[in-house]
Formats: sequence, structure tokens, C-alpha cells
Amino acid sequence: MSEQLTLPAEARDRAGKGASRALRREGRVPAVVYGEKKEPLSIHVEEKLLSKILSTGHFMNSVIMIDFQGNPQRTLPKAVDFHPVTSRPIHVDFLRIGEHTKVHVAIPMRFDNEEESPGLKRGGVLNVVVHELEIVCDAASIPAEIHVPLDGLEIGDSVHISQVKLPDGVTPANTDEDFTVATIVAPSAMKAEEEETAPAGEVPTVEGEEAEGGEAAEGGAAEGGE
Repeated sequence: MSEQLTLPAEARDRAGKGASRALRREGRVPAVVYGEKKEPLSIHVEEKLLSKILSTGHFMNSVIMIDFQGNPQRTLPKAVDFHPVTSRPIHVDFLRIGEHTKVHVAIPMRFDNEEESPGLKRGGVLNVVVHELEIVCDAASIPAEIHVPLDGLEIGDSVHISQVKLPDGVTPANTDEDFTVATIVAPSAMKAEEEETAPAGEVPTVEGEEAEGGEAAEGGAAEGGE
């Protein structure tokens, strides 16, 4: 299950670009909490702590408890804006959610048991088509990763979403198709070797073509002589 994180917050007394710049100079990041038919809450959080949480790599699919004036609010990050030059976080949007709200999140895919894949052992290459899976699940049960075993896969085999065992209560956001998650492909060196050892293909000819070609050539020569 994805980790639940806590982020202390304070109220923003003033709005506007000037106030936001002043907060950032003090090491704070402006943010807003909205949703659940409640008034938006303008807050600011500590930049160092926010950056530490962002560095975990699963900030966007984690439940964040915003600790505001002793009143924790369960949220899901929806957007983070970064400075175009320094890459420092400059604003965050948080969506309020209930404990068992159905949420739409992107979860990293983890491919297991590569050593049990005959195709990979023979030099095949794992071609990952879906690095993050869009899923719908209970906010209290967001998985940290989706595991995909590679046991028994040969070169040329594909893994489709229908073959992936998802945790209970988790469904793909895209239920319209049985899309490909990954394939085992031959390395370019192996492909080149197969092409070199394959019998050379003969150019197909139509019966009598050679004779007709010769007659046409002779005819052309005769006309040229006249």
C-alpha cells in the first residue's frame, strides 16, 4: 500500500504574486486545498519538507494529510508547479478526499523474476510499454507498485493487462481494451545474425518473361538496324 504522508501547513493571509514571492523567499511554498464541496483553503508549506517528499518518487500517488491548525485534511496531490530555471516547487494543488473515496492515480509498474524468463536468458530485451498504470481504487488502499512477473516468457511474447494480477479493489482506468504492458523482443544483434543466416531470396519471375524480354531486345536491335 502507498505510504500516507503528513505535511504541516499554515494559512496564507494575503493573495497575489507579490505575497507568493515573499513566501518563497522565506522558504515556503504557496498551495491550495480544494474539493468535497468545501471552500478552497489557501495555505503554505515548508519547501524543504515538500522537496523531501517529492524526492520519494511517489508523491503524486500518495495520500497527503495536510495538518492545518490541528485539523488534518486527507488530500491527494493534483498538480505541482516548478520554477522553469531552478526546478524548485513554487505551487501545489491538493484535492480533498474522503477515507474511502475512489481515486484515479498512476502507479509504477515493477517487472519481477527476469531470471525466470527463457527469452531474457537467451539475450532478449524487455520492452516496457506501460511504465505507469492508470488505475481506479479506494483512497485507503492505493498500491505503491503493480507487480508483473516475467516467468516463462520467450522472445516474441507479450504481456497484456488481462494477464496482470491487480490487488483487490484495483481496476485499470482504461477498461475498453486489453492493451499491451510489455514485450520480450530480440536484440538488434540477434536480428542482424538471423538476417545474415537466412537464405537469400530469389527475385520472382513470370514464366516466359525472360524469352519475351529477349525477343523485345532483339526486336529493338532490328528496328535500330533498319
